[in-house]
Amino acid sequence: MESLDDLANDVAALERRVADAIFDTVRAQLRSDESDGAKELERQLSKVRRSLQKAEQLLRRTEGD
Repeated sequence: MESLDDLANDVAALERRVADAIFDTVRAQLRSDESDGAKELERQLSKVRRSLQKAEQLLRRTEGD
């Protein structure tokens, strides 16, 4: 069985991938005249990223209990 710390590491890695996707989206916004869709995608990805950060923190706190 995986430890909670291992799960937290997996979540952190996923969060970094989402962060990369956000940066790619922002870059696309800067290059495109039609950036409305990219802005919405950036907002959604930012929410996902924050949720993953919270999940990682909760998993790490639980591991220490």
